[in-house]
Amino acid sequence: MYTIQKAWSRVKVPSVACAIVVMLAAPSHAGAQSPLGSAKAFGVLGASTVTNTGPTTIRGNLGSSPGNAITGRGLITLDGTVHAGDAVASRAQTDANGAFTLFSALPRTRDLSGFDLGGLSLTPGVYSFSSSAQLTGTLTLDFRGNPNSLFVFQIGSTLTTASLASVLVLNGGANNGLYWVVGSSATLGTGTSFMGNLLARESITMTTGAGIVCGRAIALTGAVTLDRNRISNNCGEADFGSGGFSGGFATQVVPEPASFLLLAAGLSGLGAMRWRRRVATTKSADC
Repeated sequence: MYTIQKAWSRVKVPSVACAIVVMLAAPSHAGAQSPLGSAKAFGVLGASTVTNTGPTTIRGNLGSSPGNAITGRGLITLDGTVHAGDAVASRAQTDANGAFTLFSALPRTRDLSGFDLGGLSLTPGVYSFSSSAQLTGTLTLDFRGNPNSLFVFQIGSTLTTASLASVLVLNGGANNGLYWVVGSSATLGTGTSFMGNLLARESITMTTGAGIVCGRAIALTGAVTLDRNRISNNCGEADFGSGGFSGGFATQVVPEPASFLLLAAGLSGLGAMRWRRRVATTKSADC
């Protein structure tokens, strides 16, 4: 405690307040950068390989790193660029791993271990599963019109969806985020209609006709396996302009302007007596 107090005694409080005012006056770009970084540009990103069987449509880049094998490319309709084992894919994997670590570390809002996601209606928060998670039926996620709200699902091992399972998203905004952080592998069942960014530490298998309506499929160490699928990383009105639900966190880590003002007032109050002793000998403003 003494060390902290001693350090604080050397801080010129009005200087801190001035710095806060400068931050308030400057434009904020907190929401401009997605937590996914360069991985945001991808619709599908594998690690060892990407394998496709049957006609598949991908909106966004397609890549693999460190592996460079992408099979069945001739059957893929791609609105984006292929990056097979190149520097762009490598950077995207680095950024995706960073996002995985970030979201894995968030404190949970609710433990859903043992629950089937099907039939649930949830509001923004961080939901955890100690091991596997299953989705049968429809999961409803309501952003409640909060422009910066976030859903994170922390899944200890596997994620499995049943045939024709679905994720329904309501009342979203341009900075909303939806992330599935899977400890091992994810399998989307036949005809599943999925939403959000699927980050699996190992592999992702999308069975026949499964689709990620708005989001991405990113495998961090294994393969992404496709079979007659549709994946879109940017789907306009369906994701409320959020870029495939790629926001939500960066916009929340910066306090509201009112918070800065309260902090400035508090700091000024704490240092008022010290400042009054110094002001007689201080000829120039700290600002």
